[in-house]
Amino acid sequence: MTTPHPAITVPPSPTGAFAEPVVRVRGRWMTGFSVVWLGLWMAQIAPLQILLPNQVGIIAADSEWIRTVMAFGIVAGVGGVLAIVVYPVAGALSDRTVSRFGRRRPWIAGGVLLFAVGLALTGIQTTLVGMAITWALAVVGFCVASAALTAVVSDQVPVSQRGVISSGVAGANAIGTVLGVALVGLIITQQELGYLVIAVLLVVCTTPFLVRMRDEPLTAGQARLVASESVTDGARIGVNLRAHPDYTWALASRILVYLGNALGTALLLYYFGFALKIADAEDFLVNTILIYVAVTLLVAVFGGNLSDRLGKRKAFVLVGGVAQGLAAALLAFVPSPPMALVAAALLGFGWGAFLSVDQAVSTQVLPDAESRGKYLGVMNIAVAVPQNVGPLLGAIIVALTGGFVWLFVLSALALVAGGLAILRVRSLD
Repeated sequence: MTTPHPAITVPPSPTGAFAEPVVRVRGRWMTGFSVVWLGLWMAQIAPLQILLPNQVGIIAADSEWIRTVMAFGIVAGVGGVLAIVVYPVAGALSDRTVSRFGRRRPWIAGGVLLFAVGLALTGIQTTLVGMAITWALAVVGFCVASAALTAVVSDQVPVSQRGVISSGVAGANAIGTVLGVALVGLIITQQELGYLVIAVLLVVCTTPFLVRMRDEPLTAGQARLVASESVTDGARIGVNLRAHPDYTWALASRILVYLGNALGTALLLYYFGFALKIADAEDFLVNTILIYVAVTLLVAVFGGNLSDRLGKRKAFVLVGGVAQGLAAALLAFVPSPPMALVAAALLGFGWGAFLSVDQAVSTQVLPDAESRGKYLGVMNIAVAVPQNVGPLLGAIIVALTGGFVWLFVLSALALVAGGLAILRVRSLD
C-alpha cells in the first residue's frame, strides 16, 4: 500500500462510516466517478454556453443587445442564489441520512433526476420567468447531486489518490464541455430536443456508478446518534470560519478562481458577436472551447499525477489563477479573434492546473470528518454560484460600462487574487 506523501496533511481518523479511507480505489471506480461528473458538467455548461443564451435571444428578440445580456444574466442568476443555501443543506443532510442504500447514493440519484427534469422543462419555456424558474430547478438538482458526490471522495478516496481524482473530475469537465457544446451547438439545432438529449445523457452517465458504488450505511450507534439530532441541527449551514483558517482561505481561493473563470467565460458568445463583430459567433465560440478544453485536459491529467507524486497542491492553484488572469487581461486589452484563440489556450492551461488539485485541496482542509458533507457543501458554493451568478454580474458590469473591458479586468483580478489566497493555507504544501 502506498503511504501518503509526508507533505500531505491527513485529518484525524474516526471510526466506521466517518473513518478516513486508507484502501486505494481502483481504476474502474475512478472511471465511473469521472463519467458521472462528465454528465453533470455537460448538463451544466452546455446550457449556460449555448442553449440559455440562444433561448433568451429568441424570447427577447426585440431588445437591444445589453438588455438581452441582462436578461440572460437574470435567468442564470436565480439558480445561483438558491445554490448558496442548497449546497450546504444537501451536504449536511447527506451526512445524517440513514438508509440501507447508504448516505450519499439517495442524494446523488435524487439530485440527478431533479436536474434532468429541470433541463427538460427549461427547453419548452417561452417566457423569461418560466426559464428562470425551471433553470433554478435544474441548478438545485445539480447542487444536491454534486454536494453528495463530492463527499464520496472524502468517504472513500485516500489522500494519496486525491490528485488523480481531481484530474479525473477535471478531465470530465473538459470532455463534458466539448461534448455538450458540440452536441447542442453543431449537431442538434432544435432547442427543446437539445435540452432533452442532455437530460437523458445525464441519467445514462450516472446510473452505472450509482448501481455499483459502495456506500457504507451508518452503524447502529451512529444511526442512534443521528436520530437524536433534529433535522434543523443536522442541516445547519453555519460554519465557524474564524476557527478554521485553512478551510476559510481554501474556500476564499476557490470562490475567487471560480468567479474569475465564470466572469471570463460566461459572456463569450456576446463578446464575440457584439465586441469583436464576428459574423458566426457561435461557431467561433465552439472553436475556442475546443482549444480551451484540449489544453485543460492535457494539463489537468498531468498535473494531478504530478501533484500526488510531489505532495504539492498550492503551486498548482497559484499557477492556475495567474495563468487564467493573464488570459482575461489579453481579452480586455488586445481584443481580436486571433488573440481570443491565444487567450483560450492560456485560459485552458490555468484552468487545467487549478482543476488538477481542486478536489484534493477541498477535501484536505475539512475541519472534521463527521460533517464532511456539510463542509464540502459550503465549499461547493464556489462551484455553482459563480457559474450561475457570473452571467448576471457580468451583464451588470457590461451594462454599466457599455463594453467588455472591465468585465475581463475584474475577471483577471479575481483569478490572481484566488491564486494568491491559497498561499495562506498552512496545512498544505
